[in-house]
Amino acid sequence: MNIKTLSAGLLSFLLLGCAKEETLVKNNNNNTFAAVGSNTLGSLGRIGSTTDVSRTTSGGTLLMGGGTDVDAAMRWMITKAGGGDIVVLRSTGTDGYNAYLFGLQTCNSVETILIDSRTVANDAGVEAKIRNAEAVFIAGGNQFNYISFWKDTKVEDALNFLRNTKGCVIGGTSAGCMIQGRNYYMAQNGSVLSAAATANPYNVDMTLGRNDFLDNPYLSNLITDTHFNNPDRRGRLIAFMARISKDNGIVPFGVGIDEATAVCIEANGSSKVFGTGTAFFLRQNTTGPETCVSGSRLDWYRSKQAVRCYKINGTANGANTFNFANWTGAGGTSQFYFVDRGTLGVN
Repeated sequence: MNIKTLSAGLLSFLLLGCAKEETLVKNNNNNTFAAVGSNTLGSLGRIGSTTDVSRTTSGGTLLMGGGTDVDAAMRWMITKAGGGDIVVLRSTGTDGYNAYLFGLQTCNSVETILIDSRTVANDAGVEAKIRNAEAVFIAGGNQFNYISFWKDTKVEDALNFLRNTKGCVIGGTSAGCMIQGRNYYMAQNGSVLSAAATANPYNVDMTLGRNDFLDNPYLSNLITDTHFNNPDRRGRLIAFMARISKDNGIVPFGVGIDEATAVCIEANGSSKVFGTGTAFFLRQNTTGPETCVSGSRLDWYRSKQAVRCYKINGTANGANTFNFANWTGAGGTSQFYFVDRGTLGVN
């Protein structure tokens, strides 16, 4: 179990002499780290150096499917950050990622910031902390909180600056992954089930956002879904894509990621799949759905070849790859998804 998943009672905090702002933190591997205070609004604490550094970085995107975090993917992120300062963002939860990431691979510092209001999201100090980071990781939680609290704020501006101007990695797991695409599922009214999504693609719980939050390279016409080892997630991702095709008149792409699995995308669009599960890379095969209207069952049949899927199993070393620039992969298998009058099928 990773340190971030442990309860606070399993961490040992020991005061360092008279320096009341600094403590030692011991994780479950019995490694001890310096934890220091932070004046940043919303900060849950910082581990490592109190002095920010400037390191050479290279851009990328980390998409993780939730559940147990993938150590190899996190090391990839820290390496891309040049071992600089890592900032973890969340709207609920604790600082558990601090000791986990700092103990995983050498970096200057890790700090977690709880951004649970638009006041915090528009704070100049929070904005500066993100802009000065070498990588940002967005924890799991509720993606509607992220959209509600962060959209059209200084946090949004800082994240897009970090990724597209400064050239750093942005990563996320579960809800933190689901907001990475320029199309995203908000879960504004609660989480939609596949049966409800395919029975009515305009179900009240089918709340989709488009092109108005993060601008990640290679993810412009793409939507993600996580915890994809749960078969119930698969029909709804096809329904998300059907909506994007119908509502926006574009060819939609999708990425579904199992738990304990991560897709690490390089600046040139090539990627590796790490972990123990599978990543699913989907795109509209020919044309959009035959029937996608409010109150009716989704019908996206197209001779049982509506959506082309390339499945890649994760490995410890990321041996299997996928290229987002030309939508081709190596080391995986192909199949098709289709929806026949509200029922998901695989061909």
